[in-house]
Amino acid sequence: MGEGVKTIAVNRRARHDYAIDDSYECGIELLGTEVKSFRDGKISFPDAWAEVVQGEIWLRSLHVSENPFSSRWGHDPDRKKRLLLHRDEIKRIRRKVEEKGFTLIPLSFYFKKGRVKVELGLCKGKKTYDKRADIRERDVMREAARDIRLG
Repeated sequence: MGEGVKTIAVNRRARHDYAIDDSYECGIELLGTEVKSFRDGKISFPDAWAEVVQGEIWLRSLHVSENPFSSRWGHDPDRKKRLLLHRDEIKRIRRKVEEKGFTLIPLSFYFKKGRVKVELGLCKGKKTYDKRADIRERDVMREAARDIRLG
């Protein structure tokens, strides 16, 4: 990410559980009190996912806590949120999700030029043996780096 980017949250578990094929930067349609909660980092998305419905992409299972300093008419913490992408990107994503069995997972949330952005990953679930192979490969790389450093 470039200058003027402030990371809010990163979904590290998504990179462990899914093989990420492609990622997209999306805008997200928020209410004013939700933006305040994003600024405070009061979001939770361990099992969040997105779906394509009638040419629009909706983010589900993203919990945005209510801001205690907002008015009494706050927002619904668990409402679905619309993601903002170009029409041709949505068509491309819909094709892959329907045909090849991919899932849309939010990888990270960040501010870019004062606006909340979502990095949306086009992911395929990993099998248990794939996860073990990744862990083994990471351990081997760590040991090699340690040997080079000490050697």
